[in-house]
Amino acid sequence: MAELSAESGVPVATIKYYLREGLLPPGERTSPNQARYGKEHIQRLKLVRALLDVGGLSVAKVRDVLDGIDQHDDLHQVLGVTQHGLALRQIQVDESNTESAMARLEQVAAERGWTLKADNPVVEATVNTLGAFIELGRTELVDRLSEYAKLADQMAELDLDTVYALDDPQTIVEAAVVGTVLGDTLFAALRRLAQERASAARFRS
Repeated sequence: MAELSAESGVPVATIKYYLREGLLPPGERTSPNQARYGKEHIQRLKLVRALLDVGGLSVAKVRDVLDGIDQHDDLHQVLGVTQHGLALRQIQVDESNTESAMARLEQVAAERGWTLKADNPVVEATVNTLGAFIELGRTELVDRLSEYAKLADQMAELDLDTVYALDDPQTIVEAAVVGTVLGDTLFAALRRLAQERASAARFRS
């Protein structure tokens, strides 16, 4: 275990916790106090750390993702469980505004071929965010939501193209978590850089 810790960079105490929680399979027992761990354990540790530390998933949700991988569930389903576990800012808005927001989102989802499920936290976060725009009287983005959704579809295709070539489900899920969480921050920064350029071109006298 000391070698596994040194190779993975994960402290021994953390590895023992993952073993107790069933997030890491036990090693091959070689003596009463020793076990042999292989590359598959290092790979699993990377995935668990990505899900817990980067993605912010609960231990229970991480277990669901790992069970899906180990049972060879459909990769779309595994990624869905993972995505639903990723933290999203939830904004509280008046119910009347969320009703208007939901109607607008349903319209755009129909245009894009998206499926909106009632128990999807991403749908809830989207509706609440749109509701906040409406509540603040800033409906410009809501009015152009179809155009933003089209860009989101293009980004999603690019995201999946990036992870599609990876060699196994564990690596794909790890890359998807890191790419989504850090990608959100990266794209927000790129958007601001692009806004700076566009603002200078449009408004600078």
